Amino acid sequence: MPSSVETLAADLRAGQPVLSAWCGLPEPSIAGYLAREAGFGAVVLDMQHGAIDFLSAARAIPLVAAAGKPCIPRIPVGEFATASRLLDAGASGIIAPMVNTVEDARRFASFIKYPPGGERSWGPTAAMALTGLGARAYFARANSFVTGFAMIETREALAAIDDILAVDGVDGIFIGPSDLSVGLSGGATLDPDSPEVSAAIDHALARSRTAGKLAGIYAPTGETAADFVRRGFGFVAIGSDLAFLRLGASSMLAASATE
Repeated sequence: MPSSVETLAADLRAGQPVLSAWCGLPEPSIAGYLAREAGFGAVVLDMQHGAIDFLSAARAIPLVAAAGKPCIPRIPVGEFATASRLLDAGASGIIAPMVNTVEDARRFASFIKYPPGGERSWGPTAAMALTGLGARAYFARANSFVTGFAMIETREALAAIDDILAVDGVDGIFIGPSDLSVGLSGGATLDPDSPEVSAAIDHALARSRTAGKLAGIYAPTGETAADFVRRGFGFVAIGSDLAFLRLGASSMLAASATE
């Protein structure tokens, strides 16, 4: 039976939609608690816009794995070396923001895949502990289960999407609708629900299907997540830990109102 670290790739390639929690708060136990919600099939750690640093991520990954779920950090822009360290810590995959060119995609892939597919160096001590695999088995299998998502967020990335998807080692794309709306409007507006953004999302999804690659996207609400799943996205990250906290608090306060 594959470990939790290996299940993300297996589930996605089997066509099983995966709904993920999204964490930006730097307390590792939050990710561990959210991983125990039955409906979440994974947990994303946001190191780009969240307050999570490498140490917080390295502590969260085994807590998520202990709940039987895969963990997928989103690294800061261009920090591909950090991706290798997170994989060594037991991450199941990596989301890389602002992958706008083929060269960006190739550099990203080189850091997350072992030779001959990439240039990831050896040192997955924690990952082997979480997977239960010995050194040779981990080396032989890691390239197949480590999942690399290149984020498509700009006009430049959309124009190069076929070439980005064609890069060996890039397993799929991940769309950030808000940044995409900024890029498509030339910085004029933030409107992730606009018809232009919706059309671009459908286009990116179709190109990923044609390439035989995976497609993920961020959804701010459960209703939006359901829509993205219906449209064909296999990996959908929902909301945020802070949003869950605020929603729970407001719901309880509303229920406790006496007037």
